[in-house]
Amino acid sequence: MRLSSRKGEIMNSTNKSNKRSRTVKGIITSIATREGAGFAVRRPFPTQSLSLVDPFLLLDHMEPVTLAPGAAKGAPDHPHRGFETVTYMLEGHFVHKDSAGNSGTIGPGDVQWMTAGQGVVHSEMPDEELLDNGGRLHGFQIWVNLPAKDKMMPPRYQDIPSANIPIYESADRKVWVKVIAGKSMDKEAVIDTRTPITFLHVRLQPGASLSQPIPPQYNAFAYVVEGKGYFGKETLPASTDQLVLFGNDAEDVFLQASDYEPLSVLILAGLPLDEPVARYGPFVMNTQNEIVQALKDYQSGRMGVIN
Repeated sequence: MRLSSRKGEIMNSTNKSNKRSRTVKGIITSIATREGAGFAVRRPFPTQSLSLVDPFLLLDHMEPVTLAPGAAKGAPDHPHRGFETVTYMLEGHFVHKDSAGNSGTIGPGDVQWMTAGQGVVHSEMPDEELLDNGGRLHGFQIWVNLPAKDKMMPPRYQDIPSANIPIYESADRKVWVKVIAGKSMDKEAVIDTRTPITFLHVRLQPGASLSQPIPPQYNAFAYVVEGKGYFGKETLPASTDQLVLFGNDAEDVFLQASDYEPLSVLILAGLPLDEPVARYGPFVMNTQNEIVQALKDYQSGRMGVIN
């Protein structure tokens, strides 16, 4: 079976990438660390090996875990300025609140795209069910930089339930693509982004492959959520918790599941901002003076408080 389109290609060839495929610049294994009030994450960047993938600043994988009653932790009140946080849940529920009076809950398959802009105080905590009774938790948070012209824009939220996010599934059910941002397989995302971005969740059954067109000027990477696969023109192997960084030498991003197990992967690509990056904890600006100002604004209460 072969489907050909500039929206994407599905191939059944074994370890044979498309001629338009990008090469692999590197494979980075994520490190274990802790965030918020102490919940465990796997982080491929920023680390000593990779500081950022412009315009992406951070990728945290809240690995699948079954929590006992009272064991769930979150990220209590904390500020942000100058970038966007993207939370994608696979299991469990998180409740978010902010200093602008916004609140909501996201669950399995849902996405929250928060544009912090000029500044907001934010909290992300497990819901009462997870806190009281325990349960499964699995998800991702990604930080996306904002261009200088948008760093001081008013904060905004896009909470998108899973049912509203476009999904492509091949007729034989071997290829599944959730289109969170950008386009794939004639499906277009409902999320509005300030920076041109592609964000896909791809699931491939054993032996299935996908060649996803990405504008050559975009930086691109794939993060293996679960399983083992082969990536790029060289069909290099990577497995769970590894990030595959692609070169900008071609258009398509190629990936293929092994013959023995399914593959779950996030594909992220974006137009680099090519601007100076100054960051300090939850603030990402263009200069150190802007970082100092962000600290002053937060400490003086100008970013508000959560009621």
